[in-house]
Amino acid sequence: MTRLSVEMLAADAAEPITSAGDAQLGVAVLAGIALIVVLITRFRLHAFLALTIGSLALGVLAGAPLDKTLASFTGGLGSTVAGVGVLVALGAILGKLLADSGGADRIVDTILARAGGRSMPWAMVLIASVIGLPLFFEVGIVLLIPVVLMVARRGGYSLMRIGVPALAGLSVMHGLIPPHPGPLVAIDALGADLGITLALGLVVAIPTVIVAGPLFSRYAARWVDIPAPDGMLPQRAAEDGGPEKRPGFGVTVATVLLPVVLMMVKALVDIVVDDPADGLQRVTDIIGSPLIALLAAVLVGLFTLGRAAGFTKERISTTVERSLAPIAGVLLIVGAGGGFKTTLIDIGVGRMILDLSKDWAIPGLLLGWLIAVAIRLATGSATVATISAAGLVAPLAADMSASHAALLVLAIGAGSLFFSHVNDAGFWLVKEYFGMDVGQTVKTWSVMETIISVVGIVCVLLLSLVL
Repeated sequence: MTRLSVEMLAADAAEPITSAGDAQLGVAVLAGIALIVVLITRFRLHAFLALTIGSLALGVLAGAPLDKTLASFTGGLGSTVAGVGVLVALGAILGKLLADSGGADRIVDTILARAGGRSMPWAMVLIASVIGLPLFFEVGIVLLIPVVLMVARRGGYSLMRIGVPALAGLSVMHGLIPPHPGPLVAIDALGADLGITLALGLVVAIPTVIVAGPLFSRYAARWVDIPAPDGMLPQRAAEDGGPEKRPGFGVTVATVLLPVVLMMVKALVDIVVDDPADGLQRVTDIIGSPLIALLAAVLVGLFTLGRAAGFTKERISTTVERSLAPIAGVLLIVGAGGGFKTTLIDIGVGRMILDLSKDWAIPGLLLGWLIAVAIRLATGSATVATISAAGLVAPLAADMSASHAALLVLAIGAGSLFFSHVNDAGFWLVKEYFGMDVGQTVKTWSVMETIISVVGIVCVLLLSLVL
């Protein structure tokens, strides 16, 4: 699916489940978020329970019927687990195969040998940006986590010094560069040119990822100095009774990059062909979907990693089984975060922001960014922020040049990344994978996302002065 219309995506959003006014909705949102934070930080309640309670309280305070609130929360939880959960599970299996076979060791040894000291964060941001170009953020996370954790542990680096550049590379690609869904939605809604948007997106992405990644990671490592979490850290193959022989570097990297290649092929075919009835595009849409691409990598990895290391069928089965246990808590927390986000959307918070922003008299590029920021803060969804903001400012693009229409797409994309917090499933995904508490996640992940958003809009406004 390459060109998504605002109408198609907006059709999924039903009428608000409450008739509360803007003031009541605003109070309900603030109270719901505050309750979640207090339950987790003050009362040390598990994040899954806190998100569940906060979602119910949000609906009650907004005046929504309890049954509809429950339906919104459980529907959001289910759709999030269905979308993200399968990817996390497949990524965990691939990561365990990498670790147990010695393939992850091979990659980490090569990275440590080729890049060290001050160059390591730059190497990580480059790797993450390349991998993240065709991938959804969640897919990139599950592919990179084993490498990030092992490089940090074995190289003696601060986890944030290595992890933040990797996260920045993935996030910038996700928010600013087609063929990711968000930018494509805005391109379609605004009638922007895909090629121009891609070119200008790369111009904006390079300084943005440098500032938010390697440069910011210096401060993030000082604010949050934590080791790689043992629960998520793959054991070195030799420490886990692994084989003496390991898969080669080339075949290991090829296995990891297989989903990247499949999704890149899909993206290129979608751009060149752009005909849903075409046989080639139908095939690539299937093999390039995140689930099929990761599943293919896992199946290939059973042979290129497991069998190459001399694993028996029983050993491979044990490896797959052991890979799933550590991610159970992650899936529940990420799912509950998706439930809270859906509850926010269903009570009408996105529409409240749109109504309030209609009378803002400011320049078009800045208006698109601010609307996306407001909806992102309220709903936690970058996609919802992009869809809503693009739909609202679409009339402005009619009078813009091709370059400025592309810049408007990028302004909206930058705004949609602003300050990820407790209503964003991605916040909980990063928190659990890196073993941080809520405060530490805000100091690192949330601040990094804000830097990406602010630097992005600054670059967009500077480009608008010369184009």
